[in-house]
Amino acid sequence: MSISQFSGKTIAIDFETATEARASACSIGLAFIEDGRVVRVEERLIRPPENRYSPFNIAIHGIRPEHTAHAPEFADVMLEFAADFEGARMIAHNASFDFSVLRASLDLCGLHYPDLSYLCSVKLAQRHWPDLGSHRLNVLAAHLGLTFLHHNAAEDARICAEACLAMALEAEVDDFFDLALKLGLNPGRLHRQGYDACSFARKPKKKALALQA
Repeated sequence: MSISQFSGKTIAIDFETATEARASACSIGLAFIEDGRVVRVEERLIRPPENRYSPFNIAIHGIRPEHTAHAPEFADVMLEFAADFEGARMIAHNASFDFSVLRASLDLCGLHYPDLSYLCSVKLAQRHWPDLGSHRLNVLAAHLGLTFLHHNAAEDARICAEACLAMALEAEVDDFFDLALKLGLNPGRLHRQGYDACSFARKPKKKALALQA
């Protein structure tokens, strides 16, 4: 399969947070994937609640209160991308974190969850590249010969997208969700009533396999 044959539109998403609280997003990065390539990358700074930061988080991503003092709040950023998120197919590296940030921030703002499905690129990589010593984003980037600025939301989203594109090409599938099916990964969902986590499908028990033989 050539990269031009890759189908579907997907958005890779990454958040940075200001404190240990999930509802403290201070930056969002989005990488839009179409026809087998990243076609657009967006980053927005977000003013977290009370513009409060912890030194630990600042040390990770370098974003400080002065950078977000006049930035839009979470609800305003979500309004900008509302049409992109509704009905979207998304991916995130360690999706349990990023989508918990999304849910907690929406909860804090009193906003409804968008209806979307998502995959975790960590889980995809664990199944697709099981021999890598680690499946952290910087390790995947090095494996693919890519350089990037780690813990920058836009860059992290871009590398997440590129890693998934590489896995899909190597697996000879033309869709990320076909890749998930092939690797035994159940997509997650966000919906008005709540969410369903992205998870590994249960492997058949040995006894059941023996009966089928």
